[in-house]
Amino acid sequence: MSHPHEAIALAWLDAFNAGDVPKLVALYAEDCTHTSPKIRALHPETGGKLVGRPALEAWCDDALKRLPGLRYEKTAITANDERVFLEYVRHAPDGPPMPVAEVFDIRAGKIVSSRVYHG
Repeated sequence: MSHPHEAIALAWLDAFNAGDVPKLVALYAEDCTHTSPKIRALHPETGGKLVGRPALEAWCDDALKRLPGLRYEKTAITANDERVFLEYVRHAPDGPPMPVAEVFDIRAGKIVSSRVYHG
């Protein structure tokens, strides 16, 4: 039987792949944080970390405009009462398919922090 938090990860994937940034950002808490090597590479001044929904929304909007056709293909989801581990393959026009792991910390049904890991 799947954990209820798996539904959050699946909703996240669906919203991302549909390019529905408002729906995606609505899954996050207002004061969420998002950490990613790509943010660090493109915006070194952030230290790779975004704080709050507006920053996350701007980042997602930019990524989808910059990389038409960007989509994530789920490979695995593991969930417990505190977090969800989502593994997916990133398909983007800027390079070959890349395996990615993303961890969502969940509190009161919202993503309070997310961290991206890839090779």
